Amino acid sequence: MKHFNHRLVARLSGMLLLVMALAMVLPIVVSLHYADGAQYALAFSGLVFVALGLLLRNFIGRNASYELRERESFWITAIAWLVVPLAGALPYLFTGALGTFTDAAFESVSGFTTTGSSVIANPAAIPQGMLVWRSITQWIGGLGLILFIVAFLKRLSQGSLQLYSAEFSGTQQRKLHPHIAKSVSRMWRIYSLITLILVLLLVLAGNSVLDSFCLGMSTVSTGGFMPTQFGMSGYSEQTLNILTVFMFLSGVNVALLYNLFTFRWHQLRLNHEFVLYAGIFLFAALSCFVAFSVANGDFSIANLEFSLFHIASTISTCGFYTASPTVWPFWASVVTFLLILTGASAGSTGGGLKLRRLMTLSIYLRNYLTRMVHPNVVFAVKIDHKVVPGEYVNKIFGFVFLYICFIIGGAFVLTFTGSSIADAFCLAAANISNLGPSPLINSLGASLDYAALPGLAKWTLMILMLAGRLEIFALLAVVSPSYWKRR
Repeated sequence: MKHFNHRLVARLSGMLLLVMALAMVLPIVVSLHYADGAQYALAFSGLVFVALGLLLRNFIGRNASYELRERESFWITAIAWLVVPLAGALPYLFTGALGTFTDAAFESVSGFTTTGSSVIANPAAIPQGMLVWRSITQWIGGLGLILFIVAFLKRLSQGSLQLYSAEFSGTQQRKLHPHIAKSVSRMWRIYSLITLILVLLLVLAGNSVLDSFCLGMSTVSTGGFMPTQFGMSGYSEQTLNILTVFMFLSGVNVALLYNLFTFRWHQLRLNHEFVLYAGIFLFAALSCFVAFSVANGDFSIANLEFSLFHIASTISTCGFYTASPTVWPFWASVVTFLLILTGASAGSTGGGLKLRRLMTLSIYLRNYLTRMVHPNVVFAVKIDHKVVPGEYVNKIFGFVFLYICFIIGGAFVLTFTGSSIADAFCLAAANISNLGPSPLINSLGASLDYAALPGLAKWTLMILMLAGRLEIFALLAVVSPSYWKRR
């Protein structure tokens, strides 16, 4: 620990709190506009963020060396994803939107990790400024807290690569530029542009500016917070169709979406992961459409639109739900649960195991089975005609094993809090996948009340949310004794 650069950790953590203070300006403006009475509590929250941020940045982090090693990068990643969501709970308490720190922390962690599980029974009843704050927490957490630092702090130099790798510790993320800071800056611009386009389309579809803003931020971040207690049931078909398209796009690698804006669309066709993602989406949507139609005896456009919306919401781990068909067939439940685990593309804002990992494992297993029959044949794992390093393949095996262990362990704890075995596994899988609400849990009920869960269950789910968003490795690294023995 004597070699640990704690000043830099404090300085960068303080910078993130100052970013949160800046993000608080919009909720304050909205609160003043609607005269919802929360403006003073929100302003006080912003001042607390400023005070804590300046304390960490200018006092504890004063004269910090910008030499960043692997240990500090994992620690900064882990502490940022712990301190920032816990600090983000303060506005919920100060405004009275939530009455206990456990509930406020749950809502904040769910927002920043883009999970979307909520303990607020009726979002429309809380101040409008808080609705905006909920959405902003998802949007900031969507692409990643650490990437704010990487994009704007050029003094880190080589340390930017360490932080970039720590934020994407469980996968390989394509860079858009040889310089990390410029690559991340482009990713943020793409992310912002897609959000702006979606918000404008939602306004043109007849939604209020507030609803359009909240839905836009929740969709692009695949967060899933909804501004009404009835999910998406009160919105028009046009709105749901627009959201379906953007939920699908939000499950695509952000770096790959760069090709859409540079008119290199052929790159999407050449990307194996995108082709698989699109294929799974279409197959799952059409098969669920047939299953719903047969079960309800109704081959209608409404069933097709629901199936497309539901599958886009699930595979992207957005978690939006709307009124489902009368009968929920077994096949639709199976497909939904598998997509919860599968998740979206690597490098997207979605959660889950990620398709690139599953592709890598399937190719490795295929090669292994072939070598059993032809032992002298040499194979390499290739994706997009590039060899995947053996070290990365081993990392994927470790990740999948830990992912399953977290689901089993989380479900085990949840059963002690009163959840049935089926509910416990669905809750654990949905929250570590950062999916949150889902019609599958709702067939176990669309009105699942997270607020009714006991405190232990909520903290267990928060740990699962953080583990899923940090992709496990960064979280485990900082609590591993062998990790701290390394120089």
